[in-house]
Order: sequence, then structure tokens, then C-alpha cells
Amino acid sequence: MTARIGVVTFPGSLDDRDTQRAIRLAGAEPVALWHKDKDLHQVDAVVLPGGFSYGDYLRAGAISRFSPVMETVIEQAKAGLPVLGICNGFQVLTEAHLLPGAMLGNNHLHFICRDQKLRVENADTAWTADYREGQEIFIPLKNMDGRYVADEYTLDQLEAEGRVAFRYVVRGEAADGYGNPNGSLRDIAGITNEAGNVVGLMPHPEHAVEPLIGTGRTDGLPFFTSILKKLVNA
Repeated sequence: MTARIGVVTFPGSLDDRDTQRAIRLAGAEPVALWHKDKDLHQVDAVVLPGGFSYGDYLRAGAISRFSPVMETVIEQAKAGLPVLGICNGFQVLTEAHLLPGAMLGNNHLHFICRDQKLRVENADTAWTADYREGQEIFIPLKNMDGRYVADEYTLDQLEAEGRVAFRYVVRGEAADGYGNPNGSLRDIAGITNEAGNVVGLMPHPEHAVEPLIGTGRTDGLPFFTSILKKLVNA
């Protein structure tokens, strides 16, 4: 049976169709989910895509967190449903308290769009198993509110429990995609929950799944093949 992965569309989502395409390329069936619909239509996993849901009013992701669909996503994620939040989706996951911390405006106060070098720190989650720990990948990044922050206790806890999933690679020149692009504390680009079923990151793996788009590489495809293998082998 083909795995079904839902992609939620909020008002202002920009990358829902790109995410659906990435899921299809990985070999799963993408299922469009509407923000007003509590029914997840029996999907096996959910992706909250990037964009500017509700225009990022109040805070990025703050209004989307109260969309009817999120009531079900939160409930099911706590029960083990795999959930991936990309960029704005990551912001929604922090607002929903499925992931700790918060996202603030970039420290340089500018929107940034570039290919970004990341290091895989945790290859044991539902969404990262097709990577290897320490692997360095290029993933497109585009955000205005991408600065990950948390109190020192939370940061220490994330580090101690291996829940930092991705980090910005800071060596090298910024022009080549290196460096911390937004001031995120401890160069954190993505994190996971304790169970490893919920992952959020700022860069956009759905834009790096085939050679003709994004970085011209396929470094983002393992996100979607990882969850497919997880679901098939479950």
C-alpha cells in the first residue's frame, strides 16, 4: 500500500505544491489538507510547509497554530504521527508547543534567500534516517523570521538529548552558503522532539529534490525517502 503524506495549506502557504511534488518524487502519495478541516483523511504523516501563513501577523505561525487542522495534528503528533515543519511550518510547531523554543526575526533584519550548508546532527528521526550523522548538505534557505531562540536550560537539554537535528555550518565564506544566516542560537537550523517523530527546520528540502531546481542537487530528497521507509517498515 502506498504511503500517504498530508501537506497542509494555510492562507499564505507558498511551498505546499513544491512539497507535494517532493513527496511524489520520493514514491509516496501526497494528500492536500486544508487548514479549516480537522480531518487528516487517514494520512500516515503530515508536512507543514513554508510560506507566510496569515501574513505572519502577530508572530510567524502564531495564528496558524489555532487552525482547526492543527487541533488534530497536535493530538496525533503526541500519539506518534510523523510531522515535519519546514520554515513557516517550523514556526507553527514551536507556536503549537510540539517543539520547544521560538523563532524571531533575523538578527540582521533582512529577508535572506540563498543555498545554505547544513550539518546533519541527528540521523535517527523519522525524517532524517536516510542521512548519516555528520553529513553536510546544501539546502535552499529563505526566511525573515528564522532566528531560533530558547533559554539556556532548553538549549542544554536539546544538546544533551541529541535533539539538535541540523546545524548551520559556520566555517567558510557566507557567499558560498556557509555561516549562521539569521543569528540562531548555537547555529541551530532544526530540532526534533523526544520521540523523533516531529522535526522542524528552517531551510527548504523540497527545493532540493531534483537537479533542475533549487541547488541543482538532491540533498533534500532524503527527508521524504526517510519517512517513506519509516512508514513502509512500520
